[in-house]
Amino acid sequence: MSRATDTTVRVARDAMATRFEAVLHGDAPERLRAAAEEALDEIARTEDLLSAFRPHSALARVNDNAGRGWTRVDPRLFAFLKRILALAAETGGAFDPTVGRLVRLWNAARENSRLPDPADIALAQTQSGWEHVELDATAFAVRFLKPGLRIDPGAAGKGHALDAAIEILREAGIENALLHGGTSSVSTIGCDPSGAAWAVALPQPPPGFAWQWPGGSPPRIELRDTTLSVSAVWGRSFESGGRAFGHVIDPRSGEPVDRSWLSAVVNGSAMDGDALSTALLVRGAEGMATARGRCWLVESDGHVHIPSA
Repeated sequence: MSRATDTTVRVARDAMATRFEAVLHGDAPERLRAAAEEALDEIARTEDLLSAFRPHSALARVNDNAGRGWTRVDPRLFAFLKRILALAAETGGAFDPTVGRLVRLWNAARENSRLPDPADIALAQTQSGWEHVELDATAFAVRFLKPGLRIDPGAAGKGHALDAAIEILREAGIENALLHGGTSSVSTIGCDPSGAAWAVALPQPPPGFAWQWPGGSPPRIELRDTTLSVSAVWGRSFESGGRAFGHVIDPRSGEPVDRSWLSAVVNGSAMDGDALSTALLVRGAEGMATARGRCWLVESDGHVHIPSA
């Protein structure tokens, strides 16, 4: 319930190559700001844990050492690895956190505006596969069973950071908040300043993408104590030979997704939602039948799937 004495506090910070923003409201602005700062500090700590690109991160150490044998990790990283592997299994590998070699290959292609050599794609595919990661829950250790494999958590890492930050806010007694990481992940507590559920609109199609939302306007999704995750092929993309190549990799082809343009999932966990929206984008319409949570999907022929209820 919003009160006349409530105030709204906004705090933002850059992390994980994203602009994170916390929007909190209540009747104690100093307490709100302190909680928001601590939540964003937690996101920075999570980046230090999970970045696949920072040489000093805990995950980078795993990538450097786990191919040579068992590598001990702290319990938080172990729990994260266990969960992303479970999500990979649930999605049949449509979400695969071990496509790090493919991600780096296509990142270089985007920077150079030149397609990778098919032989390099094939090699990178042989260096991936979530089922080749083994965990030892007794020793909190991990090892890779395939040479060259690297973990890149992708959007799920950002989702995990949001989940951790939301937990910080809850522990601080915050009753009403929205926390987002760019346009792809939103987590909420309670209600917005008007006392209603937080309302977040899905993106409009950018120029060059020929579809229209039913009714002509993007769906506005109400969120209360839940999350919204959006995956799309635009943003970090490039064109070659008249074709656009996005940043979400289909593990089956080794190339960027081309069967879908956008997916969105409402879920209780931002980490799960980010993994599931990635998997839905990869699988396309066939993924709608088994998708978990409320889901939206736009196929590359412009066909729009919306939740039945």
